[in-house]
Amino acid sequence: MEVFISPTKGTLSLGEVIGEIRDFIQEDSQSFYSVIIGSDSQAKKINGQPEIDFVTAVVVHRRGKGARYFWRKEREHRMYVLQEKIRQETAMSIELAGHLVPELRKQVPVSTYDFEIHVDVGPVGPTREMIKEVVGWVTGMGYIVKTKPESYGASSVADKHT
Repeated sequence: MEVFISPTKGTLSLGEVIGEIRDFIQEDSQSFYSVIIGSDSQAKKINGQPEIDFVTAVVVHRRGKGARYFWRKEREHRMYVLQEKIRQETAMSIELAGHLVPELRKQVPVSTYDFEIHVDVGPVGPTREMIKEVVGWVTGMGYIVKTKPESYGASSVADKHT
């Protein structure tokens, strides 16, 4: 079972996260929302051994009126080169979207929100060469994709917990 952390609700299953998103949207049905998934990672060495934490965040943003978010962390004991790391982050976001989006659509009218995947690549820095690949992958899966500096779901929210 996937376990998510909510800063206000504690430990939740994916089903409970979807219920929290639904409830948050129903609290103010006149507003418009963005539901966002973004992933980030942080590599380090512990006692000389490679370790990488991948964090995936789910954000429900009531535009102009605040947000709630939920996150999960997965730890692996291996090294990744930058391109592998970005691909793994993107894959984790797409995989979660594949579980979350169909269930959310059953509970929340799609006219009340946009769904986005935020990826941790941008036009400045070493990830700039991966933008076309990652954006093509996510859009090819049928999702709206945001990159830096607009990808706060990955570069701010998920990054906060790596």
